[in-house]
Amino acid sequence: MDYIIGKSKPPAKPAVAPSEGAAMDYIIDGDQRGFMTDVIEASKQTPVLVDFWAPWCGPCKTLTPIIERVVRAAHGRLKLVKIDIDANRALVQQLVQLGLPLQSIPVVAAFWQGQIADIFQGAQPESEIKRFAEALLKLAGGAMPATDLLAQGRAALEAGEPIAAADAFSAILNEDGENPEAWGGLIRALVALGDEEQAQEALDGIPPKIAAHPEIEGARAALTLMIEGRKAMQQTGSLSARVAVNPDDHEARYSLASALNAAGQREEAAEALLEIFKRDRTWNNDAARQQLLAFFAAWGFDDKVTMAARRKLSAMLFA
Repeated sequence: MDYIIGKSKPPAKPAVAPSEGAAMDYIIDGDQRGFMTDVIEASKQTPVLVDFWAPWCGPCKTLTPIIERVVRAAHGRLKLVKIDIDANRALVQQLVQLGLPLQSIPVVAAFWQGQIADIFQGAQPESEIKRFAEALLKLAGGAMPATDLLAQGRAALEAGEPIAAADAFSAILNEDGENPEAWGGLIRALVALGDEEQAQEALDGIPPKIAAHPEIEGARAALTLMIEGRKAMQQTGSLSARVAVNPDDHEARYSLASALNAAGQREEAAEALLEIFKRDRTWNNDAARQQLLAFFAAWGFDDKVTMAARRKLSAMLFA
């Protein structure tokens, strides 16, 4: 993709690593002879997905490539073994006796520590396959590389390191261009870098199917506020003077809040809007509260300043 800042970091070391000497290719065709080794024993080190399919199964032809894509994205934290049920009838009969519903395929079974951990049957969208894989990794004490990279990116943003954050989010998008959290994080990182043009390019490049995701909406709000705030920052001194002379100059205080936010002074920006709301909550059609909500979306709803300001706003609303 086009929005990589510097060099993307390699995926973090797997929380559940493949066994020593394991083949680099963690997607294999299995059979009855190798089932104990490839699935049961292997699952004691690395979670294993077993895809039961057949050449005549139409849904299998759609599902299997999706599973392969998800497993490749795990970078060795998961293994996939594909079993042709027609070529391995004796194995299938044994597994049916253990309770696997192999009378109707596709069926995907998750193995961990030599045991069946979970099953799903029938074709599933990629989002569901990802959730299934993530749940298996969580059971095994691990996570998908994208999960680790998201955490790294968010931590870097929180620490004021937007270049490192952009690298982490870009690394995710290189493999999953429809990850809304990564898109939102990348745009926030570009906003933090003051790169309005590239942030807008990133927004324009977001796949339509995820454009309304809350993470995307929050990033869009962050960019809008940056543009508004950059203009207001040029008048910070005069705006502060106007408020000092007339505390009820809500227009000046409102613009000052935008300037403070653009300067990274979130607490002060929130306090300015809360002060307007305290003095006149109906001013300019509830503009102060609406701008506060835009700030919350831009900062993230789990941001410390967001949570503190939200508590103050709630106290005013229900006083």
